Formats: sequence, structure tokens, C-alpha cells
Amino acid sequence: MKNYLFCLVLFCVTPLLAQQSTPKEAFLEKWENSKNYLVALAEAMPENHFDFKPTERQMSFKEQLVHIKDNMDWLSNTYFTASEYKREKAKLPATKAETIALLSEAFDATLNIIKNTSESDLSETVDFFSGLKSKLQILNLLQDHVSHHRGQLIVYLNLNNIEPPKYVGW
Repeated sequence: MKNYLFCLVLFCVTPLLAQQSTPKEAFLEKWENSKNYLVALAEAMPENHFDFKPTERQMSFKEQLVHIKDNMDWLSNTYFTASEYKREKAKLPATKAETIALLSEAFDATLNIIKNTSESDLSETVDFFSGLKSKLQILNLLQDHVSHHRGQLIVYLNLNNIEPPKYVGW
């Protein structure tokens, strides 16, 4: 009977243990899905609507995408590499394809930087403009910033009667 219970518990618990991941692994999985979903949103918008702004005070669809890219570059390089990040005024790409390529490259660069960050480094504290933050909090900020602006882009699509792609989460 003991062997039967042990096997039953092992059979039920092993899949749960295999599904658990580290914060870094969870981020990397989510990051890849976030990239795929944001690129799908960008692909859904016709190129002649990339300059669309719901109001004059808001960024255009293209400007939103470049802003997301710039934020990824800043956060990933500043807080996860030893190199000094120099923020420059971004020149807007001329085409939809160039914009999407820049966005994809930024996602991939961030992914590679985080892949090369050790799990233990995530508990390290860094000086952020709003106070001390752990690198894990910076990871959360990276994803939160993408989600925030992606939500705005969904509204931009809807305002142009374009159905956004089906949401992809985890």
C-alpha cells in the first residue's frame, strides 16, 4: 500500500514540479510571447495608418512602437549590462517594415541580455530614478511598459475599425 501511495503522489507531484520555473525563465517565456503579440498588432495596422494619432497630444502608432523599443533599449542596457547607455533622440523609421524590424531587434536584444543575467543578479538593487529597485523589479517594469503601450495600440486599431489579433498571454 505504501508503494502505491508513493507512486500516486510522485505521479501527481512530478508534473507540477516540472512546470515551476525561476523568475528569469518565466520572464523570458512571457517576453517572447509579448514580442509575438506586439509584432502581430503592428502587422495588423496598415502602413498608411502608422502616423495615426487619436488626438494631437498623443503619440502616433509608429511613435508608440519606437517609444516601446527605446524603453527596452534603455532599461535592458542600463540595468543589465556594464555598458553605458546613451539615449539619443530616435529617428522614426520610414516604413512599417523598418519599424517592425527595429522593434523585433530590440525585443531580441533584451531577451539575450536577460538570458545572460544570472538568476542571483535579479535580487541586486539598482539606483532607479524613482528610488532603489531590484533588477527583478526592472524586469517587471520592462514587461509592464510594453503592456501599457500595447493596450493603447489596441485602441488605435479599434479606432480604425481594425480587429486586433487574438490576445496571446503565457
